[in-house]
Amino acid sequence: MISLQWLDSASSAAFPAVETTLDEPEGLLAAGGDLSTERLVRAYKEGIFPWYSAGEPILWWSPDPRFVLFPEQIKISRSLSKNIRNNHFEIRMDTAFEQVISHCGKQPRKDQPGTWITNEMRQAYIDMHHKGHAHCVECWNGDELVGGLYGMHTGQIFCGESMFSRESNASKIALVYLCQFLQHHHFKIIDSQVYTEHLERLGAVMISRNEYIETLHQPHKVDMPENWSELFSLYLKEKHK
Repeated sequence: MISLQWLDSASSAAFPAVETTLDEPEGLLAAGGDLSTERLVRAYKEGIFPWYSAGEPILWWSPDPRFVLFPEQIKISRSLSKNIRNNHFEIRMDTAFEQVISHCGKQPRKDQPGTWITNEMRQAYIDMHHKGHAHCVECWNGDELVGGLYGMHTGQIFCGESMFSRESNASKIALVYLCQFLQHHHFKIIDSQVYTEHLERLGAVMISRNEYIETLHQPHKVDMPENWSELFSLYLKEKHK
């Protein structure tokens, strides 16, 4: 019988091979360790991510199949397209990361009484944002942040972690802009990690973990700078010429 592998407390400790996950398709791989930027970056580069609830040890996952969205294949409904054309929101990137992740942690979710964005997780991704690894897209209505999403990028993949809406379609619009921005910069996949009906309606599909890992290991065509906010502003200027 295969037992769950516990990670050494040292941030440099290696993860087990993703093929050794205990249960497919969920893909529980290991437990323990820490949420240092060093360990998190290594995890994402190997197709692994943390997901656990308060009071549990840190749990590490690599599901097979993987639920992903190809940026060019996002499904935009007529009503959503109309919302985007009406230009109701101002879209920004990386100007309010801490607010975005805080709102994501408070977003009510169907069949989920609590949140997996613990204080420890929140601080870990804020640290990664400060070091240029994690990014967010924001929807603003005047001075109010009304929707957005955040995630982590590695290679040609953007790993979407969570999203929130305080006004209708705000998070969807943020996702559309993210897809267009990532497609412009030759990203191949937005990783949604696990299945949700919401993202399936927007075009997300299942692919094998092998296909995901293969894409993950391909070199990116574009050397992305740490400052995505300026890059996004330049993209918007080009888009609206």
